[in-house]
Amino acid sequence: MYRTTLKTVSQKALAYSLALTLAACPTIAGSSHVLAAPSVPTLLSTESAQVQAPVQYRIDARLDEKKMRITGSESVTYRNLSKDTLQEIVFHTFADANRSTATQTSMFERNNEEIRKENPQKKAEDFLGGIDIRSAAVNGQSAEFANSNQALTVQLKQGLKPGESVTVQISFDVKIPYGMQRLSYYKDIVNGAHWFPAASVYDESKHQWDKTPYSKTFETDYYDISDFEVHLNVPESYQILMPGTITSQEVPEEPGRKIVSSTADHTRELVFFASPNYKVESVTRDGLTVEYYYFDNMPDKKKLVDEYIDAAFEAIRFFNDKYGKYPYPEFRIAESYVEGVAVEFSRVIQMGQIAENSDPAHNDVFVHEIAHQWFHGLIGNNSEKESFLDEGFADFSKVYFAEKRGDVLGGFQSIQIDDLSSIDKPIASTNADAGDEENPVFYGKGRQAIYQLYRMVGEEKFDAFMREYFKRYEYKNATIDGLLQTIQDTLGTEARKEMDSALHDPNFTLKPEYRLSEAEEAAYWHEQFKSIYHSSLTQISDLEEETMSRIVDKALQGEPLTIVLSDQADGAAHKQEQSILEQLQGSLQLMGIHADVITERQVLKKQMEKELAASNIIAIGSAGSNGLIQALKPGIMINAKSIGLNWTSLMGQKAASGAYIVKHPYNQNRLLLHFFWNGKALSEPAMKVFPAQMLNALSFSTDYYQYYLMNASGKITSDRKTANPLAKFFAQE
Repeated sequence: MYRTTLKTVSQKALAYSLALTLAACPTIAGSSHVLAAPSVPTLLSTESAQVQAPVQYRIDARLDEKKMRITGSESVTYRNLSKDTLQEIVFHTFADANRSTATQTSMFERNNEEIRKENPQKKAEDFLGGIDIRSAAVNGQSAEFANSNQALTVQLKQGLKPGESVTVQISFDVKIPYGMQRLSYYKDIVNGAHWFPAASVYDESKHQWDKTPYSKTFETDYYDISDFEVHLNVPESYQILMPGTITSQEVPEEPGRKIVSSTADHTRELVFFASPNYKVESVTRDGLTVEYYYFDNMPDKKKLVDEYIDAAFEAIRFFNDKYGKYPYPEFRIAESYVEGVAVEFSRVIQMGQIAENSDPAHNDVFVHEIAHQWFHGLIGNNSEKESFLDEGFADFSKVYFAEKRGDVLGGFQSIQIDDLSSIDKPIASTNADAGDEENPVFYGKGRQAIYQLYRMVGEEKFDAFMREYFKRYEYKNATIDGLLQTIQDTLGTEARKEMDSALHDPNFTLKPEYRLSEAEEAAYWHEQFKSIYHSSLTQISDLEEETMSRIVDKALQGEPLTIVLSDQADGAAHKQEQSILEQLQGSLQLMGIHADVITERQVLKKQMEKELAASNIIAIGSAGSNGLIQALKPGIMINAKSIGLNWTSLMGQKAASGAYIVKHPYNQNRLLLHFFWNGKALSEPAMKVFPAQMLNALSFSTDYYQYYLMNASGKITSDRKTANPLAKFFAQE
């Protein structure tokens, strides 16, 4: 899973996470005919895959698209692989997480808040749902059961001995909540995760079933590998995505309906996505079919989809070589309306909407989700207690892929530069222990620990270890203890000790010899910000040239930048200018931007016709005391009209302050940005907010300003700006 609103721990870590956010910019989805997966021989890669999985499902269900309910029944054959005699079988009923907002996952709250604003007619209960168990039977005989706290317990009349199997029949009704959840419906799509009772994992060491309810803040996906046969009755116009081999047939007694079936053996979980407007692109190469289900809602969408499919094949080939072969005949991608979150499932990933300027070849979130096919889908783990095993390895894998394809910013340097020293929680934390710091703990520190192992033993030995790890735990659930044992067996005791310490030491940091040098750091951040600003400003194809953030982008691209202070400021105004300058320079220096600073009129006059005519300019101070503004006043007034600004009126407003940006009067290829105040100095209240608003206006993560005006209390009274589609991802949670 990847969340695009990442909490950070330092100024530089902020930049890193923002770069991830840009890469994860939402995606889109569309057609109505059923696409049956081609008949491809099963390519299971281990001997264990040739036998039946320990859990087998036969599910028959009906989707009522008008009431948004699912009525279903399932027959689940469970084989006891433990040494204990079992008196009950437990199933997760995670759909019940939707019974109240107190148990629904919080990661979709922002999405749902926006949806509520768009749909005021929807009631609070429309955003809730749940699952009701109608009946349960064991081997055809009625059984006692209880569904409580997202766990369904079915009692066995006779104990299930080791090696024996039992078949449990369950009938159920599901109410699908409106909005954004793993199980939800919105506009023309149904997201179908956690829609049926799923067999829990039995812990032989503790002699108990896992009854953990679904995490409110993160993920709780922990299942045994299973065989699925699913038959879903849906409207004829619906396109259905599921893992496995999909077929479809009409329902003669129900005109306008069809049954979509899927057979998915040795699969971690089964989800579906349904829409009457899905269109599907399908490409088969070397026995693997990659399908993208999307909405055909913008020009040239198919071209982007094709590029994403190419990127998927490239990533899968890389992980096949490094870890072990993807064993299934198909891999599917579901586009949805969920923004800010990408989610992995077995043989399927869910992405947001494709943006017009998407860069499929460098979408590292897309690669992260594909990597989850190895670290979650094939190698399972208890994601409530040891999330590092899937998130840490998936995040390292996306960086490994980037490194080997020559992506410097997305490669190993992104691990080497990340400063997580302020995080004092061990990588081996549970979700509860990690709290709201799951990103730096599991993803950030997790991938650093793996990278440190990689550097310690070298690529050849590391790859050999990873192939052995995959071989041992494919179709099984791994543990940190099992990981450490594999390291010891393949890389030796010292490597195990190092990784053990890295995972359990709350103060783990990447060893200095594996970090970047100071010079390498500076170069990295410059290139990172250069990429970030460029990506941000190209989100809007017709964005005006006179945009405050653009002056930073131009400087990052190598154009000269000069800061001109007032040469006639005195007293309080001089101190204010110096304070504002220091904060501006600090921000620019972080990005590796050098700016010349002019404070004297003689220097200003000397450079006016040549150096300053070729430079982008940031002027600070009142129009009356800044020599540059006085000299260029006629041209500024003319150029201000093009952004709808009456410059004379603006400068005449008493006690006002703010900023505006215009084209340089001497050079239409350069910009002039003026942070100003009217009068001798800023009022004390205005000075408290002036620097922060200045940096805000120069940022790539806020709306794009052309001008703004503040009153004496520091409140913005008027502005002209263009909405930044990325801004919502950086809003305070």
